[in-house]
Amino acid sequence: MTDLAMTAHEALQTLTEGNAKFACESVERPNQCRIRRMVTSEKGQKPFAAVLACADSRVPVELIFDRGIGDIFVVRVAGNIAGPTETGSLEYAVEHLGVRLIVVLGHSGCGAVRASAQAVEHQGSVGSIVRKIIPVVQKTKEENPDLAENELLQAIERNNIWQSIEDLLSHSAVLREHLKSSHIGVVGAYYDIATGHVEWMGQHPLHPDIL
Repeated sequence: MTDLAMTAHEALQTLTEGNAKFACESVERPNQCRIRRMVTSEKGQKPFAAVLACADSRVPVELIFDRGIGDIFVVRVAGNIAGPTETGSLEYAVEHLGVRLIVVLGHSGCGAVRASAQAVEHQGSVGSIVRKIIPVVQKTKEENPDLAENELLQAIERNNIWQSIEDLLSHSAVLREHLKSSHIGVVGAYYDIATGHVEWMGQHPLHPDIL
């Protein structure tokens, strides 16, 4: 458990500092010892941030922020999409665990984005993920008709982060109310799987309109 409840700003600063250590290979690996396991087992969890991230195995959330047990409430799904289950999980983190910061974390080389951009028909439940991203693909292509493939995919990955934030806030009165009262912060972030660096994108550019 964290000793004191962090504000959204403090939580963001802690994640930023942790990622800087990870990217330059100077990690401290806090809260990963036996004592931490015992304390969180007996007293419960009190994470200081929640992260909605892609399920990609190259995006290990706690590692890239150099954090440990009980620090981050992590929700992972291919394409970092925000459906009802993901939204409900984040509502739980805010309402019951006291989380003050929500991060929607996309990343470079996202397979779900590439699959959606290729517009290939997918069988089974994978199609439900792809269909959620396809509108982002179409909008990004319309706005950037001259982008080369790699640049286009990166633009889609970034816009997909914004779309997930929009979906979260549009479909969750709980999160909207906490955000309106400045009780929480919601920001986007983009992880480069090659460099290990997280780029902080800030609030949704249409933040007031979504609320």
